[in-house]
Amino acid sequence: MEFKKLDNYRWEIPRSGGMRVPGLVYASEKMLESIRNDNAVEQVANVAWLPGVVGSSMAMPDIHWGYGFPIGGVAAMDAEEGVISPGGVGYDINCGVRLMATELSFAEVKNRIRDLVSGLYRDVPCGVGEGGDLVLERKELEKVAREGARWMAAHGFAGESDIEYCEDGGCFPGADPTAVSDRAFQRGKDQLGTLGSGNHFVELQEVSEIFDEEAARAFGLWKGQLVVFIHSGSRGFGYQICEDSLNAMNQETNRLGFDLPDRQLACAYIESDTGRRYLGAMAAAANYGWANRQLLMHRAAESLMHNLKIPPSALKARLVYDIGHNNAKFETHEVEGRQRRVLVHRKGATRSFGPGRPEVPAAYRSVGQPVLVPGDMGRASYVLAGNRKAMNESFGSSCHGAGRVLSRTKAIKQGKGRSIARELEQQGIFVLARGRQTLSEEMPEAYKDVNEVVEVVHQAGLARKVAKMRPAGVVKG
Repeated sequence: MEFKKLDNYRWEIPRSGGMRVPGLVYASEKMLESIRNDNAVEQVANVAWLPGVVGSSMAMPDIHWGYGFPIGGVAAMDAEEGVISPGGVGYDINCGVRLMATELSFAEVKNRIRDLVSGLYRDVPCGVGEGGDLVLERKELEKVAREGARWMAAHGFAGESDIEYCEDGGCFPGADPTAVSDRAFQRGKDQLGTLGSGNHFVELQEVSEIFDEEAARAFGLWKGQLVVFIHSGSRGFGYQICEDSLNAMNQETNRLGFDLPDRQLACAYIESDTGRRYLGAMAAAANYGWANRQLLMHRAAESLMHNLKIPPSALKARLVYDIGHNNAKFETHEVEGRQRRVLVHRKGATRSFGPGRPEVPAAYRSVGQPVLVPGDMGRASYVLAGNRKAMNESFGSSCHGAGRVLSRTKAIKQGKGRSIARELEQQGIFVLARGRQTLSEEMPEAYKDVNEVVEVVHQAGLARKVAKMRPAGVVKG
């Protein structure tokens, strides 16, 4: 794949074949070498074939191969003439990250990390297919699908600030539970408040560095603070919705005779019955995801208070922000000099809205939206702030994490004969995982260096660095 260098951090894939728009990859020259060898670059070009795509088919620096779209992919479709593609959202609909701040310093709990991680491992259900103690009947699950995190507030698991500081108020508009299969509801009945497996985690972290004092103050972050990162999604409920939708999308793609280079890009016109049905089901899964992360945060806070033997007034657990990175959202952006309503697919990419946008909570509006970027469990995570430049260049989008460089199979092979837990403990990081091979799959070397990924989006102006976090204790599925 040939690239045209636009500047030090932007590389264009010129139009060829059936591409309707060029491709655009955000990366440093150093990162580009490894990106060239990944089929994900070809996927960036493939996405540019989709009907109604506008601007560019983009990839963030954490790009790696995914289903249809690359992970780290961003593509906007004209709202009237474009298509919706489940491959541009992903199987784990509204997988996302939540940052919980506390009023405790890391120094206060440093000697208790092992106990706290053991407590979280006990109190937060995790692992493949693992269910929790909240089991809902179909009628209540339909309410969760419509209301999202607001259902949790109505049932005592969230406060008003939890809703205010959640993207979209924790409730995706247009949810249609009637578009969701019985099988999806069956899978989702007991998975609220559960972590899942793979790269999902609850992580105790120390704020180790502040880059932007004004934004850090607005977000309530300070050096030496104990914070908790939570990464999870819509569990089996969202997975089943994606699985069901792909069958319908494949039929629609064949019926319409779309000329696409990859059948994993199966799609339907946004305004078609198939398109509207998927959007309604996707929104239901997104709401399940927000409700799930809200309950996970509630359980994490209760676990910390129980193990530290402190009241809520001492912990002062507070949601900084919750943001999804597997969604398709209707937004208005400037395209070719005019404002257009588009459907922005973000798969492994986060919204990164700059200062002044009404979608950003009032307390953050002067500095921009928090952009949460978890790294691997051995290096660092970041909080960034959205920039106005992102609104003009990337449909208000930024990276979502570090991005894999090793497949799970290769990581397991590389981890053979090693104790990843012991290696991390030697760095002062205590880890517990439910799955036998999870720690090998998720070893730090399986991921790009998040510091390099963040530096690209910072230098490219998509988001700016606010704070850096150091991992201290990790629970994995």
